[in-house]
Amino acid sequence: MTFQLFNTIHSLARRDLICKVCVAFAILALGSFAAQAEPFSVVLLPDTQFYSEKYPETYINQTLWIRKQRTDNNIKFAIHLGDIVQTSTKENEWGNANRAMQILDGVVPYSMVPGNHDMVVKQRDSSLYNKYFSPARFKDRKWYGGHLGENNDNNYCFFEQNDLKFMVISLEFAPRDATLKWAAEICQKYPQHRVIIATHCYMRTDGRDTGCATSYKVPGNSGEEIWQKLVRKQPNIFFVISGHVLGVGLQTSTNDAGGKVTEMLTDYQGRPNGGDGWLRTLRFVPKENKIYVKTYSPLLDKTDEAAKETFTIDYQMTQ
Repeated sequence: MTFQLFNTIHSLARRDLICKVCVAFAILALGSFAAQAEPFSVVLLPDTQFYSEKYPETYINQTLWIRKQRTDNNIKFAIHLGDIVQTSTKENEWGNANRAMQILDGVVPYSMVPGNHDMVVKQRDSSLYNKYFSPARFKDRKWYGGHLGENNDNNYCFFEQNDLKFMVISLEFAPRDATLKWAAEICQKYPQHRVIIATHCYMRTDGRDTGCATSYKVPGNSGEEIWQKLVRKQPNIFFVISGHVLGVGLQTSTNDAGGKVTEMLTDYQGRPNGGDGWLRTLRFVPKENKIYVKTYSPLLDKTDEAAKETFTIDYQMTQ
């Protein structure tokens, strides 16, 4: 009788333990799924040139907002789209830009890329850009992947949300063939990463640019040539983002592998006061397989509700 009672108690204890383990695993699984499905944001900083020149407080207002919203909006990354300053040779403008971007240092990962206003274009002289935003500034950041050559005109960075891995490749103004070859090699080196290409001149309001290089009389590639030589051939590129041209533009194209690529122009420099602080947020919602695009001004604390400024993009993140 005592032996049977012991067996019964032992059996019940084992069953209870198994149940507890099952519950624990279920909780962990649900927690993992919830974390994976958690929305996250990427912020676009387009053409800050007039802020660096005349309205430095507006630039600071933008980066302060990004820093303050880091947790509430789960901001994973900020992407500058070039034309950081108005005149590439004016050190005071670079000082203003530096003070604004320093607000994000060590808090929110971000990438920089030079636009045509950030260099002496014909010589591709980006000396002051690289004085303030050289590889040395980012080399100790775990999210900074690397750069091409000796400067930071072309670079790549990483961010992730659980098992969703992303890479941002920033390319020089009118990128040369060697630059596009390098970018392709980076895409192929990280085939599991979802790639965003950021370059200053790619889209216009009505489609891809065809004259970035020829307009400025420099050897390099237009937006259309970037598409043909790089973007369409790399299956992990899903987004291309640019500034340069006043206004907004959007199109979806199909790459050689049959995947969808979103191509977007974002530039508010022509609005009052150099742009009134307008920027764009990309809110990724994995469980809905959507990206919610919003145009917002921290300076005005206002959202632009126009259909071309606030909209949704379908993007597959979960099965």
